[in-house]
Amino acid sequence: MAALVVGAAGGYFSGKAVDVGSAGAGAAEVAQRSRSSERAGASATPESGKKSRMKSTEEINRLPGNSSRVQALLDFYGGLSAEQLAEEAAKLEQLPVSERMVASFLLFGRWAELDPTAAMAFSGTMGMAGGFVRPTILQSWASVDPANAAKYYAENPREFAMMDMMGGRGPMGGQGASSIIATEWARQDPVAAMAWASSLTTGKGDAMNAVVGQVAKADPRKAAEMISKMDAADRAGAYRTVAEQYGAMDFAEAQTWIRSLPADAQQSALESAIEGLSKKDPVGASRQLGLMKDGDAKDDLAGTIIGDLARADTQAAVDLLKEQTSENAQRGAMRPLMPALVAKNPIAALALVNSYQPGPVRDSAATAYVWSNSKGEPAELMQVAASITDEGERSRTMGIAAMRWMREDEAAAKAYVESSPAFSEEAKRRITSGQGMWGGGRGFRGMNR
Repeated sequence: MAALVVGAAGGYFSGKAVDVGSAGAGAAEVAQRSRSSERAGASATPESGKKSRMKSTEEINRLPGNSSRVQALLDFYGGLSAEQLAEEAAKLEQLPVSERMVASFLLFGRWAELDPTAAMAFSGTMGMAGGFVRPTILQSWASVDPANAAKYYAENPREFAMMDMMGGRGPMGGQGASSIIATEWARQDPVAAMAWASSLTTGKGDAMNAVVGQVAKADPRKAAEMISKMDAADRAGAYRTVAEQYGAMDFAEAQTWIRSLPADAQQSALESAIEGLSKKDPVGASRQLGLMKDGDAKDDLAGTIIGDLARADTQAAVDLLKEQTSENAQRGAMRPLMPALVAKNPIAALALVNSYQPGPVRDSAATAYVWSNSKGEPAELMQVAASITDEGERSRTMGIAAMRWMREDEAAAKAYVESSPAFSEEAKRRITSGQGMWGGGRGFRGMNR
């Protein structure tokens, strides 16, 4: 659900999703479009209609409690027909951004189960935002009828071209269209999903990897056997996908399997297995990290393991950080480590920052400390930010501290910003006028209403 909400969010942050007047006029037309998905689709039932006493989204939005509103929306949309969902879709633009994100996910997800072709057609009236809700529609469709979702994808490739180029979920990254279908199909019938994925000419490797990845979550052994059906060029990614799940399930068995792989695939698969182990046993993963050769792969893994370890034992994570001899490893670990450390012991977090001499590692620690610390005194955070040696990082981090300071003590913050040589004249104007470092000033890039 969270992944799909992110997809919907990207579109709505890009601007207005639907012109309410034109969408309202076209809703009836869209609702009447072909329902030729050729499936035994779900339909609204009397039981689903009884779940909610709410009669409109306006009534739902007045409910106290966010989870109550989400549940009420789910029940409300669950009791509507496809035609009624088309009418509700035309009203989405009237909602504040945060509510629109959740409502759009729930609405289009439900509509795609009832009448996916109409939902797809409506997304075509939404301009840029349509490209961001399309993954939601496609996934919900594939979750109940993957064969016809795949058929629609094959017959309408241009509708998904941008999705595939941008990784499936717009600027937020994610799966392409073929991978979305393959993942959902694999939940229901992995054999059929793999047969379909192997028949593709575009996105074949990604789709097959998606099938293998879904199977690996429940049965890495079975997933490992499926890799033999893939083209040699596509197997490297599948090895890593399976190894990560295998490592979390049984690291010793995963190591045995990895030794059976082609020599050039073993190292990357082992790294993935250690990453999987880290999610379950970060202490065990840290021991494996110590056996690795120095290099970029070890540096990247160090950040992952330290972040996982920090959620269970911040001191152990700090100790592991200090054991790293690579500056890149230490810098990369600051972002996953610092939020947990600040939350548990902000004094220790600041002490960690100050334990480093001025330079890149301390800059990373200071930046992560300021960005993670939502409870610290703004003036003190500003001092930490001002100590960053990298000019660009210092300017950005000081801007964040200044904006927080403006909300608590506007006079003091303005006086500091206006007298500081660290800010350009344009940055000073934006911050002191309440626009923030990058303009806007009202929520996320000024989009929150």
